[in-house]
Amino acid sequence: MVFSVGEVPGVLWTLGGAVGARPLILIGHGGGQHKKAPAVLHRARRFVTDLGAAVVCVDVPGHGDRPPHPEFNALAVHNQTRIDDGEDLAAVLTAFQATVAGQTVPEWRVVLDAVQTLDHVGAGPVGYWGVSLGCGLGVPFVAAEPRVRAAVLGLGSGLANADAAARITVPIEFLVQWHDERIPRDQSLALYDAFASPEKTLHANPGLHSDRLPDHELDSTVRFFARHLTS
Repeated sequence: MVFSVGEVPGVLWTLGGAVGARPLILIGHGGGQHKKAPAVLHRARRFVTDLGAAVVCVDVPGHGDRPPHPEFNALAVHNQTRIDDGEDLAAVLTAFQATVAGQTVPEWRVVLDAVQTLDHVGAGPVGYWGVSLGCGLGVPFVAAEPRVRAAVLGLGSGLANADAAARITVPIEFLVQWHDERIPRDQSLALYDAFASPEKTLHANPGLHSDRLPDHELDSTVRFFARHLTS
C-alpha cells in the first residue's frame, strides 16, 4: 500500500487479509536508496511473513519520490568540498545526518500516528531497523519515540549521535562491518558503547561499508524482533 502523509511518501506492507493490531516495524533506508529499494523489500517480506508484522518505509528528504531539497543539497555540495579538502569523512557525514534528522524525526512520528490508526495495523509495539543513513537518522528517532520497543542499528558513528544513544534503553542489536572504510571501527564501537540499553548485542562481520550484510544477520534480526515485539 503506497501512501502519503503530508509531503512524505511511504509504503506499508501487511499480510493479505490482515485484521487487528500487530507489531509495526519502521525501516530506515540507506543513503541514495528509497522506500522500495531491493534491500528494503527483502527485509519487509521477512518481517511480514515471519512475524506477521506491518512494515513501513518512507522516503527521506531528497530521496525517492521526494522533491529535491535545496538546503540539504547545498549542504551536501559544501560537505563534499570539505571532504575533498581533507576533513574527516565520518565526521562530515554524521554531522550532515544529524541535520537531516531534525526534519525526519518529527516526520516519522507523524507517519507512525497515521499508520497506527488503520484497523489492520493498530497501536501495537513498534520496532526500528536502519543502518548507515538509516542509523544516523534512526538513533535520534529511537531516542525520541517511546513507542519503539526494540531497534536494529549499525554502520553508524558515535561522533554525532552519542548523546541521543545515551537516552536509548530499549534492546539493541548493532551491526558493524569490520573493514568499514567510511565509518572507522572505533567510531562504530563508540556508538555501541554509548547506548544505555541493558540489553544490547554487537554483531561484527568482515566487509566494507557497502558490502551486503550476511543473510544470517537477517535471520538474527527476525528472532530479535520476535522476542521483543511478539511475546
